[in-house]
Amino acid sequence: MKNRETVQAKDRLDYLFSRVNEFSEDLELQSHWARYLCVRVSGFIETSIRSILSEYAKKTSAPSVANYVENRLNSFQSPNMERILQLLGAFNSTWQDELKSLTEGEPKDAIDGIKANRDLIAHGENVGITYTTIQRYYQNALMVVELIEDQCNS
Repeated sequence: MKNRETVQAKDRLDYLFSRVNEFSEDLELQSHWARYLCVRVSGFIETSIRSILSEYAKKTSAPSVANYVENRLNSFQSPNMERILQLLGAFNSTWQDELKSLTEGEPKDAIDGIKANRDLIAHGENVGITYTTIQRYYQNALMVVELIEDQCNS
């Protein structure tokens, strides 16, 4: 990852994930942290994609176009895989097709699982997400964000 905002957000998340090991014996506390991390990973996906695409627009477009793109990206919230693919398709249909192909299966399921659990958590519902699950989802989310960044830098 090269995007400064994305790297900083990743570093903060990595630190939070490392903190869970401090109370590995307390399963209830781990469960609370898993929910918290799910919300944070969802935010990471959202802000990272916005930042990467905004940076791309600034590098490849006139300032007025880049400003328009950045303003439009502000409405990109709580993404699932379909919304991510639609957004990329608005930039480049080839990117959309490539990302869809590269993320079939577990990566897509992870992004969709993060979004679904985030929504339940935000509305006070019970969720069964575990620390192990959110850790796996996070690794898949990192892969998806890196794929998008690679597309913008190629």
